[in-house]
Amino acid sequence: MEEVRLMKGNEAIAEAAIRCGCDGYFGYPITPQSEVMEWLMQEKPWDTTGMVVLQAESEVASINMLYGGGGCGKRVMTSSSSPGISLMQEGISYIAGAQIPCLIVNVMRGGPGLGTIQPSQADYAQTVKGGGHGDYKVIALAPASVQEMADFVDLAFTLAFKYRNPVMILSDGLIGQMMEKVRLPAYKKRMSNAAIKENFPWATLGKKEKEEQAIITSLHLLAEEQENHNHVLQRKYRQIEATETRCELLQTHDAEYLLIAFGSAARICQNAMHTLRDEGIKVGLLRPITLYPFPYEEIKKLIPAIKGILVAELNAGQMVEDVKLAVEGRTKVEHFGRLGGMVFSPAEVHQAFSTKLLEEHV
Repeated sequence: MEEVRLMKGNEAIAEAAIRCGCDGYFGYPITPQSEVMEWLMQEKPWDTTGMVVLQAESEVASINMLYGGGGCGKRVMTSSSSPGISLMQEGISYIAGAQIPCLIVNVMRGGPGLGTIQPSQADYAQTVKGGGHGDYKVIALAPASVQEMADFVDLAFTLAFKYRNPVMILSDGLIGQMMEKVRLPAYKKRMSNAAIKENFPWATLGKKEKEEQAIITSLHLLAEEQENHNHVLQRKYRQIEATETRCELLQTHDAEYLLIAFGSAARICQNAMHTLRDEGIKVGLLRPITLYPFPYEEIKKLIPAIKGILVAELNAGQMVEDVKLAVEGRTKVEHFGRLGGMVFSPAEVHQAFSTKLLEEHV
């Protein structure tokens, strides 16, 4: 049965994890995502659903606990913020290489370095391009509301197990800390060990005598074996790109200009879009929901009618590179961003749009 509550984004993601049959959470506190673990500790799901909640000794330990739990076919997750995710990068690469499903939540903060606890979107490249070593991809979902923080938990686990791949919910301090009404999902039962063995033969839950033991590893001693394994991964990524791309289109049916933004930046751009529309300027908004796979084709379809694009993001210009790849020089692409934890206003987006795209037409 669904339930409606007023919650922070971090609280919503934690409550959704309990309700979506998560088997284990392993994390380490860091602002601005600490409420995820705090909510789980407060709710004590180990008494109600059997979910394990453990504060690890570090981010490095928590990501390796996901390696173990996910390798057993369990729904496991962690959460952190930008510097903590940096510490997890080796483990994420191992998990991707071993094809283990798991959920990683990143509530981004300003950087580089220890930075600030204010919101940022500067982990885009680290997430989408693969921050660790090797040719791997992490499916990345970018929520723009507290509701999506809750909704994306079940979606993330579904995608993780469908493709045996880590999935990241890439949020930021604004979405994580803001409070909105959220419709929570109904409770799901956790999958039994017998069901895991039946549905996920790769899982290392132990085998009966004379049965072949599943082995989870990212190690291939021969270069030819490693190359073959990489080709397997690349074929999987092409399948993900072909079937799992998601984006939201607003007022694009008659648009002559386009705003492209994700997460909290998209919310701000939506306000600016309405103001520009009131002024008679036909502006649409494209919001990528999956940052990987990126909606290249959806952008390409809009280009013939578009005079110019403004990419607005809370960084120095990371997603704009992917937009330019999609556009292939067929229309003007400009960037506007604030750095280090500063959040732009709708008025600033309006001004940047007018200055960078409209002045040449005046």
